[in-house]
Amino acid sequence: MNENDYKLAIAEWDRHRSDYFLITQLIKTNYVFDLSKEQLDKIKEKNKYVDACAQVGVFNGEMVLIFVPLDEKGFIDRSVVEYQYTTLKPLKHDLRLQETKQFTVVKNAVLSSNLTKIDDNTNTTLPVTNQPILDQDIAVEAIERWRNEGMEWFFRECTEFGGQRIFKRFYIPIADLSHPYPEVAGIKCSFGLRQNDIYQRMLVTVIFISFHELLQEGESEETISNTYDWAKPCPPVCRIPELGS
Repeated sequence: MNENDYKLAIAEWDRHRSDYFLITQLIKTNYVFDLSKEQLDKIKEKNKYVDACAQVGVFNGEMVLIFVPLDEKGFIDRSVVEYQYTTLKPLKHDLRLQETKQFTVVKNAVLSSNLTKIDDNTNTTLPVTNQPILDQDIAVEAIERWRNEGMEWFFRECTEFGGQRIFKRFYIPIADLSHPYPEVAGIKCSFGLRQNDIYQRMLVTVIFISFHELLQEGESEETISNTYDWAKPCPPVCRIPELGS
């Protein structure tokens, strides 16, 4: 996507945000975004900031997430004139959320010199999380809530607040788009609805479901998941310099 299309796309989303009817024509709550490995590599190559910015837009009549490259200080990198984007589309296949936990059971027995058992105990090493994960049950609940209540959320935001509180963009720590091992082969992104205790209301998030060539290997005590939830909506969470609210 070029710079002109990018500007038109975000302007079109601004037009949609206050109009519930337009939103119903645009968004299906059972649709998802899809990011290929090639797109992820390009996003990581161009983005120099600790966070990646996914701007919401409307392009060719469809909702899109546009990844805006940021420089080392978090400002838009004006030298980049081509943006990676993904379109909200129906799923072609079932979406598998997988969370794998490994643990080790160590059983000790001590025999005396005359072969009499003098001690017997069992220790279980519980899983240790080796990367930030979203519990699978919480992810499923958030996605299902979006599926069932997403349009009600939009209706309230449009009728009571004129769409001003509806998200314009999401920010994602760039490290969460890349896992060196197992290597990410692609990511599907689903909207989710979760209660935020700080803001005391339901907020929309984007749940990233990554697909690895190999989800689990080895015998160490660890928890491995293909589900990540690190996208924060702006508004209200607007932490990237320059972009603001």
